[in-house]
Amino acid sequence: MSRARTPAREPAGEPAGEPSGEPAGGPLDGVRVVELAGIGPGPFAAMLLADLGADVVRVDRPGGAVLGIDPARDVTNRNKRSVVADLKSPDGPARVLDLAERADVLIEGYRPGVAERLGVGPGPCHARNPRLVYGRMTGWGQDGPLADRAGHDIGYIALTGTLGMIGAPGGPPAVPANLLGDYAGGSLYLVVGVLAALHHARASGAGQVVDAAVVDGTAHLSSMIHGMLAAGSWQDRRGANLLDGGCPFYGTYETADGLHMAVGALEPRFYAEFTDLLGIPDRAPAREDTARWSELREAIAARFTTRTRDEWAAVFADSDACVAPVLSLREAPHHPHLAARGTFSHHGGITQPAPAPRFSATPTAVRTGPALPGADTEAVTRDWGLPRHPGHAPGPAPAPAPGSAPAQESKPAPEPAPAQNPAPNPQ
Repeated sequence: MSRARTPAREPAGEPAGEPSGEPAGGPLDGVRVVELAGIGPGPFAAMLLADLGADVVRVDRPGGAVLGIDPARDVTNRNKRSVVADLKSPDGPARVLDLAERADVLIEGYRPGVAERLGVGPGPCHARNPRLVYGRMTGWGQDGPLADRAGHDIGYIALTGTLGMIGAPGGPPAVPANLLGDYAGGSLYLVVGVLAALHHARASGAGQVVDAAVVDGTAHLSSMIHGMLAAGSWQDRRGANLLDGGCPFYGTYETADGLHMAVGALEPRFYAEFTDLLGIPDRAPAREDTARWSELREAIAARFTTRTRDEWAAVFADSDACVAPVLSLREAPHHPHLAARGTFSHHGGITQPAPAPRFSATPTAVRTGPALPGADTEAVTRDWGLPRHPGHAPGPAPAPAPGSAPAQESKPAPEPAPAQNPAPNPQ
């Protein structure tokens, strides 16, 4: 089997990728995607499709970004192109429908019914393009008692039971940023659904609607845990199980400098190497004796406090003890393994995760920086063969905010339309 190529780390300040209209490369080269600008999981899903080589055109609203992030630094809009359309103006919906007619996929993150009221719902889109895959990204889904309610990641994962699993016993649940709900339960499931529907559309000629809800995806992620719960091998409370920190040899420990090490020595042979390198092979109680797990935890914790994190990292560096230092976001790109693989890319002055996964025949890359709102109107109009609507002349891209990175070739985009049922939608 051929090995996937590790993407090279681009030097800072390298000009953004290729001229518009040229092949992007990647396994989705040739796939056209329309993204109706939103926040949260929708933009990340569209970024993933763009990373994989799709020509993603983001339709931004007039005005600034909802989240207040400098568009030139919003890496979820990398590898995309941007046009601006006011869906409340007379010609706004027509411009989106022109794009939908020429697209393979459309992604929107409005509350249920909003796209229909704006005239860009599945009905008019499929009337223009029956093969279109219409991806809908929400928190609660397109139906159900909460479908019309506002929400955010933390509320969605709270109802699925997954938030309640995370954290120390006796303490409150620990918030996993917005990674578990928005991105794992939302974006990734939307992408899986869109690609599956695209496969079906190419085989049958029929498009369809993909209803991706954060609550559905996040619940689905816990499938194995539900099986363990049914089998009686998982307790329905925090910090009492093998994988939730309840096990003393699967968790995190503070070191002498106030930093942490992560331990995952589950298998007996890895555990034996762990206790040997830690220096407690004769003092550790039997790992199978759950009644003495608190004693074992105390022995491990006491030993870790005798050295700094980096000292312990050096001790375990060449072992199979399954122990790793807990790094910060700024530290991670400099770890020797991640640096060697090119797990992070330094593009346009921004250090960011490189596209994943990797492909042996169709490698991916960070080709362009964040798409500036409206900066690609002329190029998209030309490349997609769009009609020019009267009275709409593309304007220059807005100037970057003071202190921001220079715009990459053509783009940066904002974060307007509230996606995934977040806050009250003004539309």
